Amino acid sequence: MDREFIAERQKGLQNYLNVITTNHILSNCELVKKFLDPNNYSANYTEIALQHVSMFFRSEPKWEVVEPLKDIGWRIRKKYFLMKIKNQPKERLVLSWADLGPDKYLSDKDFQCLIKLLPSCLHPYIYRVTFATANESSALLIRMFNEKGTLKDLIYKAKPKDPFLKKYCNPKKVQGLELQQIKTYGRQVLEVLKFLHDKGFPYGHLHASNVMLDGDTCRLLDLENSLLGLPSFYRSYFSQFRKINTLESVDVHCFGHLLYEMTYGRPPDSVPVDSFPPAPSMAVVAVLESTLSCEACKNGMPTVSRLLQMPLFSDVLLTTSEKPQFKIPTKLKEALRIAKECIEKRLIEEQKQIHQHRRLTRAQSHHGSEEERKRRKILARKKSKRSAVENNEEHSAKYSNSNNSGSGASSPLTSPSSPTPPSTAVEHAPF
Repeated sequence: MDREFIAERQKGLQNYLNVITTNHILSNCELVKKFLDPNNYSANYTEIALQHVSMFFRSEPKWEVVEPLKDIGWRIRKKYFLMKIKNQPKERLVLSWADLGPDKYLSDKDFQCLIKLLPSCLHPYIYRVTFATANESSALLIRMFNEKGTLKDLIYKAKPKDPFLKKYCNPKKVQGLELQQIKTYGRQVLEVLKFLHDKGFPYGHLHASNVMLDGDTCRLLDLENSLLGLPSFYRSYFSQFRKINTLESVDVHCFGHLLYEMTYGRPPDSVPVDSFPPAPSMAVVAVLESTLSCEACKNGMPTVSRLLQMPLFSDVLLTTSEKPQFKIPTKLKEALRIAKECIEKRLIEEQKQIHQHRRLTRAQSHHGSEEERKRRKILARKKSKRSAVENNEEHSAKYSNSNNSGSGASSPLTSPSSPTPPSTAVEHAPF
């Protein structure tokens, strides 16, 4: 129980926690959150999800749960199950169940209608939803299980069924994709982002684990996340920059992260990125600079249309003939627009709070720094000396005036009979 030993251990533990909480994947890990905040993260989320799923299947007997897919995703309150259809036992599907998040602004009725619309969305670069339903507190979606996995699985050479931490937290080999893959996948992702933006459908959840690979084709996952109001994987990054304040600019910034990971085989160490390592082409660096550099984060993101015109993507030929379809009724479009504005408003408020906190922390840090303390000491000494000089001069002036008056009677210094000595008035005016 030696005090110095305990203090040293406390410091070591704090450094250890700092490293963990600044690691993007570890900081979102359920074990870390349970350790730091056991009161709010004590529930068994897999058990809760299984109860909801079982309740649903009472009225839908054709589906059957094969097994839970434990921890394959990064979200604590989103769980996955391997499924099969009873009369097609060889087909494998994946069910995802998720609770509502802090950005759910749709009314329950509009929310449920939009979730049920998702299976009707047809696009060559959107992964098809087989079935979707929702209640007032959660949503449940079923998609085909893909043995190849996501774009992140390709980059990290991981098995789709393995836990998220095991797959991505400490890769054995870091290697980016070929230039042609970067160009093709990047162009396909931008095309689907443009489609969603044109439809007024908020996304905001782009990252490599939300891009399914189907041969040489990328297909976007988890369109439901924005309807559920779930926080983005990269929120801790873009909430630092006040110019990234619309869901369109969020998508573009997240695309920068995706492109970086495709290029270098790992995420950036920190954002903004001051300088980029050598890339397969300068055209790649140009896009990265426009989305992840200090200047980009400070001044704002380009549009998706602008990125499509850049040399890296402008010459990519897309061979798909499938015509996109996603009909959203006018009433629901208006509900989406209002929800999108609310999500953006909350983001702007959060950015403002972070900005104010940073300013306060900088001011406190500056005020408490050794250099600032020395500066204040020197100023205090100068002030003290100046006060002493002024007191001496004032005393001399009074003594001089009392001698000039002949008698001991005092007269005001500013009266016409005794003018103010010019030296004191001029010398000390600035102070």
